Amino acid sequence: MTRIIAGSARGARLEVPGAGTRPTSDRVRESLFGALESADAIADARVLDLYAGSGALGLEALSRGAAGVDLVERGRQAAGIIRRNAATVAKAGGLANARVHESAVHAFLLRAAGSYDLVFSDPPYDIDDAAMTADLVALAPLLSPYALVVVERARRSTPPDFAAAGLDLIREKSYGDTALWWAEPAEREDAPADAAQPETESQSR
Repeated sequence: MTRIIAGSARGARLEVPGAGTRPTSDRVRESLFGALESADAIADARVLDLYAGSGALGLEALSRGAAGVDLVERGRQAAGIIRRNAATVAKAGGLANARVHESAVHAFLLRAAGSYDLVFSDPPYDIDDAAMTADLVALAPLLSPYALVVVERARRSTPPDFAAAGLDLIREKSYGDTALWWAEPAEREDAPADAAQPETESQSR
């Protein structure tokens, strides 16, 4: 079991699939969401949670004020758990705007419409680099101009190829064996010509 950390559904208990997923630890979630709130990236955001697992990332964003969340998970058991978790969060915080899609991520991205302001992608650690890049390329047209994309992978994995999707890496942080990469669309209207190099941080557990 894990819990919603903060917001209107704070303390709501979430189920975690027993196999086939890798839940983001509470410590990583707390750090991540603290940084996202500092960047004012959650309030009223349209959120997409790819390889959603238990749905903890997307539902945490919903609890903290996101406008809505689409959660994508191809595993039937995991998708069922996400639906129950979304119902738990809705009951705890009066939040009913979570949509669960039982689908392979790439197939969902190819048929999805609309734009997203905040995207979480937590693929299996054994996903190959080509598939990861293909996801990012398919995701790029669905992003709003000021979107943030956060990818979680093993620290020893090849960094995501954001450039192939027209995205810029802006932040990287590691927590033990887990690494988070943040990216944004390269053509942002407010981006200065001499933008600073990506911030790189490391933190051990």
